[in-house]
Amino acid sequence: METIKAILFDLDNTLMDRDRTFRSFAAQFVSHFLGHLEPDQQLEIMEDIIVRDADGYRDKDGFFRELSEVLPWREAVSAAEIRAFYDLNYSAHGALMKHAAESLDYLREGGYVLGLLTNGKSDIQHGKIDLLGLRGHFKSIVISGEAGISKPDPAIYRLALDRLGYGPDETLFIGDHPVNDIWGAGRAGMKGIWLRRNHSWDDKLDVKPWKTIDELNELRSIL
Repeated sequence: METIKAILFDLDNTLMDRDRTFRSFAAQFVSHFLGHLEPDQQLEIMEDIIVRDADGYRDKDGFFRELSEVLPWREAVSAAEIRAFYDLNYSAHGALMKHAAESLDYLREGGYVLGLLTNGKSDIQHGKIDLLGLRGHFKSIVISGEAGISKPDPAIYRLALDRLGYGPDETLFIGDHPVNDIWGAGRAGMKGIWLRRNHSWDDKLDVKPWKTIDELNELRSIL
């Protein structure tokens, strides 16, 4: 595309396969805290934790507090202890999304300037980025926990554009979340490519995806 010079990516469930990542973490969590249960009980609880997590869009403090109250601990575990275990271990489970590495290489070789814009805690998101070897692909990385603002606040997209050095009409946003990635970026003036994952599209949104894909390697036929 002649007019597009830069591309902003979301991280979770766009470049990082959050489904695989959280499932792997949940297995470690259950083994560590609930190893006294029978294997079939552990599996059932792991699946329940995954459902309660709601693809990461739960407030973490509320999520950890809920787990502390409902899980069948051998001895009581507090929300603060769960938070500490999460902060220490979660990032190590990071798994790349299928076709992520070759797609980023393809775009950089094509002359596009790449940036990353993600919601989340600074240390957790930086840990994922480094574990997955993604940092070198990006001219700029904006994390909501550092910026003090989160998607879909228009200010965070403007910040990401300023750091990239390109205007919204020159920049594409690629992400999986209809509101945080496509609607929010669209309201900031960017076209969006929606990677369909776990969120269905809300037809009430007044911004639509420019393109929709199911796998990242489909970018080759678009860009």
